[in-house]
Amino acid sequence: MKWFLLRFGLVLCCLTTAMPSRAQVEPPSAQETLVLGRISDDPKQHYEAMRPLLDYVVPRMRSAGIREGRILMARDAQQMMSYLRRHRVDWLTETPAMAVAYRERVGARILLATERGGGRNYHTVFFVRKDSGIDSIRELTGRSIAFQNSYSTSSYIAPAAELLDAGLQLDLLLSPMDRPDPSSVGYVFARSEANISTWVHKRLVDAGAFANLDWSDLSRLPQSYRDDLKVIHETQPFPRAVEVVRPGMDPRIEARLREVLLAAAEDPDAREPLLRFFGTNRFVPLDEPAEASLVRLSSAVHRVRGRLE
Repeated sequence: MKWFLLRFGLVLCCLTTAMPSRAQVEPPSAQETLVLGRISDDPKQHYEAMRPLLDYVVPRMRSAGIREGRILMARDAQQMMSYLRRHRVDWLTETPAMAVAYRERVGARILLATERGGGRNYHTVFFVRKDSGIDSIRELTGRSIAFQNSYSTSSYIAPAAELLDAGLQLDLLLSPMDRPDPSSVGYVFARSEANISTWVHKRLVDAGAFANLDWSDLSRLPQSYRDDLKVIHETQPFPRAVEVVRPGMDPRIEARLREVLLAAAEDPDAREPLLRFFGTNRFVPLDEPAEASLVRLSSAVHRVRGRLE
């Protein structure tokens, strides 16, 4: 019996020595699916834009435990916040204003800046007809302006904050045919940049505001329109777009996703998926000017949401 216990003890000792300690074993990630999200009013078109990049990213995430990818659309910002809070969406590309709202309200993290259309930054331009007699945003009192939608950074948050900072009062109009109070600036949502430029050109509204990139885009502002229009004001620049990850993401998954996205611009296999991902050129780290612009946008979001909604 003594011999048996001695031998059993030696075997147990060998097994204990051979087995690595818990501290030496990195626990496997419980998450195996990476979910890419999007607020969408056209799920089919957006799915086709997002799927190629997700298919590129997922195989390169195996070291972090990811085995498959999925796309989940939200109908609005409230639903997307719910998805982020409940960990149903892991990663999404967003406008900077929406990104800071997600960061403040649900604890999401801004991972990277996104370069699109050859640029990392853009800004808002305010424009009117040349024959309008309007030369500055302060002269918009008693006039009307068209924005795109309530989620847009360049065509709502930034320009609305700029008007509020200039001491102007803003009131929502029922339609472009509605007229504002003489003491305020009336604003209306046009849904698209093309509608904004058309409404200004056709004198349905007095002014429009959208990104400087749209001002240069003939599909959104035809040359025949531009000849009759002029820019009267421009805001400070802010990031073109940013990549956001949900709160509580496994640090290994977040770190590996960041690595894959940063390296994608140097990989020929990623060229087509990037371009299909809403015209993306590359993903880049947030620099100090970008961080400063996000701080300004955070303040702008608070002013606009608090004063107008």
